[in-house]
Amino acid sequence: MRAPEADRHPGRWPALLLVSFAVLLGMSVWLTASAVGAELAARWDLDAEQVALLTTVVQLGFVLGTAIAALLNLADIVPARAYFAASAAAAALANAAVLVAPGFGWALVARLLTGFFLAGVYPPSMKMMATWFRAARGMAIGAVVGALTIGKATPYVLKLIDGAALEPVLLGSSAGALLGGVLVGAFYRDGPYPFPRTRFSWGLVGRVVRDRPTRLATGGYLGHMWELYAAWASIGLFFDRVLGHGPRADLAAFAMIAAGGPGAYLAGRWADAWGRERTTIWMMAISGSCALTLGWLTGGPTWLVVGLALVWGFTIVADSAQFSAVVTEVAPADAVGTALTLQTSVGFLLTTVSIQLVAGVADRVGWGPAYAMLAVGPVLGIVSMVRLRRLRAAR
Repeated sequence: MRAPEADRHPGRWPALLLVSFAVLLGMSVWLTASAVGAELAARWDLDAEQVALLTTVVQLGFVLGTAIAALLNLADIVPARAYFAASAAAAALANAAVLVAPGFGWALVARLLTGFFLAGVYPPSMKMMATWFRAARGMAIGAVVGALTIGKATPYVLKLIDGAALEPVLLGSSAGALLGGVLVGAFYRDGPYPFPRTRFSWGLVGRVVRDRPTRLATGGYLGHMWELYAAWASIGLFFDRVLGHGPRADLAAFAMIAAGGPGAYLAGRWADAWGRERTTIWMMAISGSCALTLGWLTGGPTWLVVGLALVWGFTIVADSAQFSAVVTEVAPADAVGTALTLQTSVGFLLTTVSIQLVAGVADRVGWGPAYAMLAVGPVLGIVSMVRLRRLRAAR
């Protein structure tokens, strides 16, 4: 396969900075319920599985939003700038609505809508960056995913700033998402490598599903997603158990999630240099090993538990962007937006199972078995990426 020419357009770095910052702000509304889970539990007398459900429904909303977007080809027929801006603004309003929810049921509806509208933020951002970068596409999409990762950790920072109050966390993250949408709507433009605009077609999804390289890349992504969000959604409760509920646990949870920011960027550089499949295989091998180990160390030294959690946080999301970058390279050119949207839709649907499973098993049996179950995902993901690597080498 001939390597693409180096990216030279001077606007690529401002575009990367703009989109990454906007994604960081937009995704800050995702894990707000996890960050203030103890406070919401006290407000509505919730158990551990109900608290987890406040994050699980965000995943379900995201799945619903991406499924509709894929079926209607929205990512390939609607300009990404408008799609992103409107979606971020709507997600901000839905997230803030939790504060006025009269009960747990209405809060679930607000969280579901938050995820639904975020479907117009994350997948389009990857396609946007692919219009600016070819040779360094792994790095660029990795930077966006790194920003996304730090954005999802920001609710823990907002909580540290003002204690356990719900309002600063929910309103602060909503204000950030709104600002992210405004920035993209006002300043973003597509780069020198635009994907062809297509008309609506029911057959576009079928073309994506029948494409074997795209299926294998999605298989690797599914293994990665089985592990990722269950770890992110539960890590705050895990550190509450290890360090005691309070600022130390919040800071450790933020650090574990945010460690994936530089992880995603560096893995993008490695993937551009050494290959996307090879990079994802190594990252899943390390993160899966951490999943097998961390939960059994709740009584161990703090430095060991936190240190291993940081390694897990670094590697668990480092490969995420590369599954998407592969799709932009192997999917039919006029269906890249739909392929990315479909990939993320199926992946996030899978997370609704693993999030609830970890919460239930940890509550009944302990963190060792709960986290060890997550290692199944990386193992199966590695199998898919090995097959994809062989297929691409043969072609």
